[in-house]
Amino acid sequence: MSQSPLSRFALKGLAFFSVLRGYNIALIVLAQYLCSIFILAPDKPLKELLLDPDLALLVLSTAIVIGSGYIINSFYDAEKDLINRPRKTLLDRLISQRAKITAYFTGNFLAVFMASAVSFRAVVFFSAYIFGIWLYSHKLKRIAFVGNLVSALLAITPFFTVFVYYKNLAPVIFVQAIFLFLLVLARDMVKDLENLTGDLTQDYNTVAVRYGTTFSKYCVSILLIATVLPTYLLISTFNVGYMNWYFKGVFILLIFAIVGLWLAKEKKHYLSIHNLLKFIIVGGVFGILLIDPELLLGRFI
Repeated sequence: MSQSPLSRFALKGLAFFSVLRGYNIALIVLAQYLCSIFILAPDKPLKELLLDPDLALLVLSTAIVIGSGYIINSFYDAEKDLINRPRKTLLDRLISQRAKITAYFTGNFLAVFMASAVSFRAVVFFSAYIFGIWLYSHKLKRIAFVGNLVSALLAITPFFTVFVYYKNLAPVIFVQAIFLFLLVLARDMVKDLENLTGDLTQDYNTVAVRYGTTFSKYCVSILLIATVLPTYLLISTFNVGYMNWYFKGVFILLIFAIVGLWLAKEKKHYLSIHNLLKFIIVGGVFGILLIDPELLLGRFI
């Protein structure tokens, strides 16, 4: 039974959204604006912040570069993903490799062009970020430890876009960045355990492939235990308002993650740990609202 043009268009749109991982991009955009409102520019009128054209261009450029990064990552990982994520990959394959490359270059050009309207420094920043994503996707992700470290650094880089824009580099920001970096790095290494079969087949030299699952579990455990330090500092030293309840909850979830990690034996078990760490990261984005709920209400009123 043939599909209607509208159905094919909708299916390709869904496939393109899957390749772009649109939900992740939307989350990063939200996180950048919440950081601006509650952490970086709490005294700035909300309307002025939301209508700031330079901030909008920087956030939009970041979203486009990240989307382009997912595209090039999908391009290079097509064979591996067919083993690790067959259903998602079959959907993604509705978008041809040629279309992916075209979208990748078009998106990156558009992002740099928009950044040029803000400043030359923004152009340099995004050019370096684009190169870093390409280098990671093309070469570095296949190297044990290096790939994980670069992946985590690239993941937290978007937050420094708004940090630098507001020239606000307070100590609490660096502690939060370390907290996020450790969580993202741990999640990335758990993902390697989850994708072990595909990595072995495609000669990806990850930590799990090169040193085994037990060593990988030790590494992830150390990272999760290390996350306790910035978590404790954010509760005891810095004023994070009601968000301290989020960080207290993180202590409990980290224990579940470590115990679950050592009990894990199959892909579905590692997927559960991966999702738990992702839940903590996503929860941190919405947890920013808890820093000072009255601040947002007051600025709306």
